[in-house]
Amino acid sequence: LWSRGLGDVYKRQLLNDDFTTMEFVIQVLIIFFKMTNNKAKNVMLKIHEDGSAICGTYTKDIAKTLTSLVNNYAKQNLFPLKCIMEVK
Repeated sequence: LWSRGLGDVYKRQLLNDDFTTMEFVIQVLIIFFKMTNNKAKNVMLKIHEDGSAICGTYTKDIAKTLTSLVNNYAKQNLFPLKCIMEVK
């Protein structure tokens, strides 16, 4: 959900770690960021190689909700994957 003209926009990033599987990161990108499998694989590789990648840009409320959903989902699945939001 793009937020043109609706105030600040927030970029959503996933951070690399040494324990979360690549398959789980792809799953998160597909479920929460509505990416295709190929797009999710490319973003996952960027996260793996660069340490993080932007997964989308949203209004503050949507960004906060997605951050919480992704971090809770990772925790429930026993992975330390972190999703953060920053003002773009």
